[in-house]
Amino acid sequence: MSNSIGEKFRITSFGTSHGKAVGAVVDGCPANLELSSEDIQKELDKRKPGTSNVTTPRKESDEVQILSGIFEGKTDGTPITGIVFNKNQHSKDYTMFKSTPRPSHGDFGWMSKYGNYDYNGGGRGSGRVTIGHVIGGAIAKKLLKTQGIEIISHVTQIGNIKAEPQEFDIIKENIEKNPVRCADLKAASEMEELILDKKSQGDSIGGIVETIAIGLPAGLGEPVFERLDGDLARILMNIGAVKGVEIGLGFDVATHSASEINDEYQIENGMITTKTNNSGGIIGGMSNGMPIISRIAIKPTPSISKCQNSVNLNKKENEKIEIKGRHDPCICPRVTVVAESSTAIVLADHMIRSGFIHPANLEL
Repeated sequence: MSNSIGEKFRITSFGTSHGKAVGAVVDGCPANLELSSEDIQKELDKRKPGTSNVTTPRKESDEVQILSGIFEGKTDGTPITGIVFNKNQHSKDYTMFKSTPRPSHGDFGWMSKYGNYDYNGGGRGSGRVTIGHVIGGAIAKKLLKTQGIEIISHVTQIGNIKAEPQEFDIIKENIEKNPVRCADLKAASEMEELILDKKSQGDSIGGIVETIAIGLPAGLGEPVFERLDGDLARILMNIGAVKGVEIGLGFDVATHSASEINDEYQIENGMITTKTNNSGGIIGGMSNGMPIISRIAIKPTPSISKCQNSVNLNKKENEKIEIKGRHDPCICPRVTVVAESSTAIVLADHMIRSGFIHPANLEL
């Protein structure tokens, strides 16, 4: 089972939803980065459950403890271990799923492949394990900030409700003003209403999360197998709820001619830029210095209280199930920080691999 990602900046995630703890080991962070548990905690607070009426009511403080890798307030170049202890599990809610896989969950695949499957809360396959992503991403974001690089993720669509495009600074300001984490405040209000309506019906709804990274140099990534967009697509697709990834115009490129969407170069304030950014900041597998823009399609949370069809694997017969427990009516608001963190992990890795950040010591 693969639980690690990254080449020079590497994250190993561990733990299960209803186990003792979840967390991550971050290997390859250079020494002399100022880092504290507060840097990680502020990111974890964005994804923790029970923060609004559009998220799961499960209450977890998600307080991180750093076990290694920091000396006198700075990283020392050794592996950084961050751990969050689970404190509010309701494992009894999942007993029936020991032999009855839930629709659109990974249960059946896990049972078929491993046999010994922790079905409580989805075990290792739960969205709760993204705490490891966020621990790694918080460190990556702090590392990237030393180079003037910023990353933000926001909800751009819930169901059929689409947000109007906003400038980067407006996005940063507005997503903190509503529980949906949408920068278009009018659309955010409509999205919240839709989510609550689905929640009242015992149902859920999906959406789209966009991530923007600014301040990156040109030349990150490789032209063939270690392409920057390929690595981004891989880590974003590895988020459990994601069913599609786009870079730049994404699937819309299929409806245009080259003369309509080619990003033409220009000199602007002494810098080489492009007049448009339809490629989303990556062309030929490498960054071109423009903002890197990705979007992910998030499926509706499959744990819903409506009656659904499944099978009993022991009895080999059809069975009806109703999923109890505490689940998000829309996972998109909490996915934003996971997408942000995942993007940061890849970009930090490539910044080190390409020589823009020294792999051993930030002060060299």
